[in-house]
Amino acid sequence: MTTAFDPLDLAGTRLPNRVVMAPMTRSRAYGTTPTQATAEYYAQRASAGLIITEGIQPSPVGQGYPDTPGLHSAGQVEAWRGVTDAVHAAGGRIFAQLMHTGRIGHPSLLAGDLHPVGASPVRAAGQVFTGTSMADFVTPVELSHADIEATVADFAAAARNAVAAGFDGVELHGANGYLIHQFLAPNTNLRTDGWGGSVAGRTRFAVAVVEAVADAIGAHRLGLRISPANTYNDIAEHDHRELYPALVDAIDPVGLAYLHVLESDRESTRELRERSRSALILNPHTPGGVTGPAELGLVADGTADAVAFGALFLANPDLPERLASGGPFNTPDTSTFYGGDERGYTDYPALATV
Repeated sequence: MTTAFDPLDLAGTRLPNRVVMAPMTRSRAYGTTPTQATAEYYAQRASAGLIITEGIQPSPVGQGYPDTPGLHSAGQVEAWRGVTDAVHAAGGRIFAQLMHTGRIGHPSLLAGDLHPVGASPVRAAGQVFTGTSMADFVTPVELSHADIEATVADFAAAARNAVAAGFDGVELHGANGYLIHQFLAPNTNLRTDGWGGSVAGRTRFAVAVVEAVADAIGAHRLGLRISPANTYNDIAEHDHRELYPALVDAIDPVGLAYLHVLESDRESTRELRERSRSALILNPHTPGGVTGPAELGLVADGTADAVAFGALFLANPDLPERLASGGPFNTPDTSTFYGGDERGYTDYPALATV
């Protein structure tokens, strides 16, 4: 029987275990550049089978939150090299998550006269923190065909930057209501051209980004994160049972290293697993709680090839060891999740120091 502590080969990237650190925004990249503390944070968690970083914007207009990092300048590439070197020195493996937030953001977070963009000019309900206060989301500028092609190229360029920075691979964030998801969802994509309308039209952007990034760095270095039927960031997907199987069918010939599913229901997860030849990393649906020891069984029963842990990994830098021994577990401090200093970032103790 395969367990979460057995190795896994992701198209050539060999993981020593199947306990994955999920991507988590921490808003500590001051000046949109990772710091020495970022390197320490990820290196502390190098015992993960795989680390997937916080969302990294592939272009300046892709930023949606304060103090999130980019991968679109030489300085950012150099700074990320310090992070990947630290993780590799500690024996870890790390993928960069590329996250273009699209309509989720605010002009005050962007340089110059940049304005949030989207599949269609549909404003999201809700507000975003601008660094000083909460502000309503704005109506995004609809991407033209030329803009879409340029955005696809931005993803590919950022992926090449990730490899230059020493990352083992890249994950595309196609979930949680950000730009790729905005093209997929019928309430945020109202287009009547070839980039919208039908299921094939709405999946076209995601497929284009996947193919462009695979061409740039190799499909063996690429994963895609999706979240079928996830309503986060004002998303509504009435046809997710048709949409996501079609998306998986369209990208499966590319031969991705993995598909990362942020789960809404188990039936959909099982169907996507059956359709995809790629490894499945599952961020399981745990209503009212966080992914914990109970979810290790999802590897043993074949539901997933690996399990992604979020808040528990944030608070327990040596999480695989703690899971193997049954705990104890540090409690995440929610007040320090976003922004700040080393408190709640690099100061959670490992078992050896408890």
